[in-house]
Amino acid sequence: MPVLEVKGVSKSFDGEEIIRNISLELKEGEIVSLLGVSGGGKTTLFNIIAGLSTPDEGNIYLEGQEITGKPGNISYMLQKDLLLPYRTLVDNVALPLTIRGMKKSEAREKAAGYFEEFGLEGAEKKYPAEISGGMKQRAALLRTYLFSEKVALLDEPFSALDYQTRLSVCDDVYKIIREEKKTALLIPHDISEAISVADKIFVLSKRPAKVVAEHVLEFPETEPLKRRENKEFS
Repeated sequence: MPVLEVKGVSKSFDGEEIIRNISLELKEGEIVSLLGVSGGGKTTLFNIIAGLSTPDEGNIYLEGQEITGKPGNISYMLQKDLLLPYRTLVDNVALPLTIRGMKKSEAREKAAGYFEEFGLEGAEKKYPAEISGGMKQRAALLRTYLFSEKVALLDEPFSALDYQTRLSVCDDVYKIIREEKKTALLIPHDISEAISVADKIFVLSKRPAKVVAEHVLEFPETEPLKRRENKEFS
């Protein structure tokens, strides 16, 4: 059974059709990229999958259970890290746990237990203004992970970083997703990023967006930086 299923989803705004009859499947531990033109409906689809918007037609399933229009089941990482500047890093990361009713002390302890794994060790008591852009993105990913351990939606999560940092952080985040056996659906910054991280790529048309191609990537290398060195990458 797929972990995430998108079945026949369509959506219009003010009479304009944005996405049309989109169907996708993600298996456990799979990283899938969505490619399409800017403004073509990718974020609209993410909002529907996350339960923040309701489709005109179609349904969303998580491990076989329908979650259409039900937020709180799938984690969602946006382009900006959206860390609260007045909270320490550990309190920012622990926020999903405290919102769900966990005591602050317990939430901090659980969140802090992942800091080393996510490359954040020693930054627990720092504030967002005191750390680099790459560390902010790692913190945002950890917060996303703690929100939902099953599926993560990543909407251009590295676009705010400079090119060199983006390559490095992308490689780190890829390894974290693999080690945690998380399933991820990614809107990449560009085509090369999609090819470097994904197991599968769905290509969407211009509005109304629909799936026009599906590419399964089979590189002998797994890490994004090593993939970029492969002669098949171009």
